[in-house]
Amino acid sequence: MLLKTFGWSFAITALGLVAAVFYGGWEAFGIVAILSVLEISLSFDNAVVNAGILKKMNAFWQKIFLTVGVLIAVFGMRLVFPVVIVAISAKMGPIEAVDLALNNKDHYQELVTDAHPAIAAFGGMFLLMIFLDFIFEDRDIQWLRWIERPLAKLGKVDMLSVCISLIVLLITSFTFATHAHQHGGAHVDKAQTVLIAGIAGLITYMIVGGLSGYFEDKLEEEEEREHEEEEEAARTGKKRSPVVLAGQAAFFMFLYLEVLDASFSFDGVIGAFAITNDIVLMALGLGIGAMYVRSLTVYLVRQGTLDDYVYLEHGAHYAIGALAVILMVTIQYEINEVITGLVGVILIAWSFWSSVRRNRALADAEGKAGSDEKTEVSV
Repeated sequence: MLLKTFGWSFAITALGLVAAVFYGGWEAFGIVAILSVLEISLSFDNAVVNAGILKKMNAFWQKIFLTVGVLIAVFGMRLVFPVVIVAISAKMGPIEAVDLALNNKDHYQELVTDAHPAIAAFGGMFLLMIFLDFIFEDRDIQWLRWIERPLAKLGKVDMLSVCISLIVLLITSFTFATHAHQHGGAHVDKAQTVLIAGIAGLITYMIVGGLSGYFEDKLEEEEEREHEEEEEAARTGKKRSPVVLAGQAAFFMFLYLEVLDASFSFDGVIGAFAITNDIVLMALGLGIGAMYVRSLTVYLVRQGTLDDYVYLEHGAHYAIGALAVILMVTIQYEINEVITGLVGVILIAWSFWSSVRRNRALADAEGKAGSDEKTEVSV
């Protein structure tokens, strides 16, 4: 089971590390290995959240997530995205941006650093909306009840998460405006950039998340229809095509997963520049890490880990909230990537331990109830 799920990740790791040695020797090997660990540590919460969505999708779309989704995640976000950011921010063509990334790495890094406020504002707002929508929802299972119970009551107010997100964005952009005024107006454009990028992140979440939620509501109906079609196919002996098996609901959930993964990868891509400004090594290291995150997501789904450890999803969403805040803070202040990774790992580890304690308490309660029943029967 483990080899079947992580087999591709192991293979890509071996190929990536060998390619790094051929590209830049053992120093490049070390850089790629460090970047891989960085990506995995920063994106573990991503895997948990992805698993919560992926378990609602059928086997065909789970395979698409591991194939087409990986291509989008590795080549799109870890290789193409930094080049596109530079091309847009520096107002140059994509070919010029690629040439810059390969031949003038220091200047390329400067341009990506300049684009960081826009990236952080977009990703921060998207992730903040995910966290707020989760925390404001009334749930049967609550982890930190003293926080979640009152917030679930507040969540009955319409559009509260949008209002809070916009307030956070306004405070962040006004902080820039004040900072700019004190320094002769040098950062006025940056404040405007943060505001526009943050609103774009909010709009992206509302469109993609809204469509995903709409079709998710129809998923149960579709599953019933698919079940009937499978029974009919079994009777007639006809095979169903993967396109029919997929459905609109699964497609939009897949789209939502890709945007979610993109938002999670912002911190990894930006953090990678603290280790290297070589785009080839960055793509290799982050790509290997992204493969493990994908495999871990599928492993969690197939093992039913989220059903067994019910607080894991809560911990992951708290980690998302922390990451959103960190991204917004990094617009003006530098935060070490180790801290970013540790916050997520600690929150998820805490939620896992809470789940283990809950399972033990339930098992003890069932054992006690069983022994009481035996005593009554013997009497």
